[in-house]
Amino acid sequence: MLRFDPFTDIDAITKSVLAAGTGNGRSPRFMPMDLYKVEDQYVLHADLPGVDPGSVGVHIDGSTLTLTAHRTALSEEGVSWLASERFAGTYKRQLSISDDIDAQQIEASYDNGVLTVTLPIAEKAKPRRIEVSSGPPSRTDNAGSTTQVQIEA
Repeated sequence: MLRFDPFTDIDAITKSVLAAGTGNGRSPRFMPMDLYKVEDQYVLHADLPGVDPGSVGVHIDGSTLTLTAHRTALSEEGVSWLASERFAGTYKRQLSISDDIDAQQIEASYDNGVLTVTLPIAEKAKPRRIEVSSGPPSRTDNAGSTTQVQIEA
């Protein structure tokens, strides 16, 4: 008995279409990362194992943070590949950052295959305490009583 599954062909077509823009053969497909907030900064860790350390770049243009790196492929001359699963080529990832980030203080380091980018929160975006006083706003003398209340923003 011959079994025909029309969904097998549809799955194969779907996978090839979805993978078309994510790299091909041995070119990089993605740059996995973690992003979290700790105290008054955001920290980004991106996995870039085996990339050339001199090729790692972090650039900011307006509100776009761009991460790039390059892994050089082994020479193909005289090689009979038995398995070729490691990607080679250029990695690139772009992230939108808000005005709350102090772009002048961004720092980056690359160690043991992990790119770490520290994005400090700008002073203007940090919570602050605002003093509220009671009484007429134009009052300049200290006669009379005023009550002061503090609120946290």
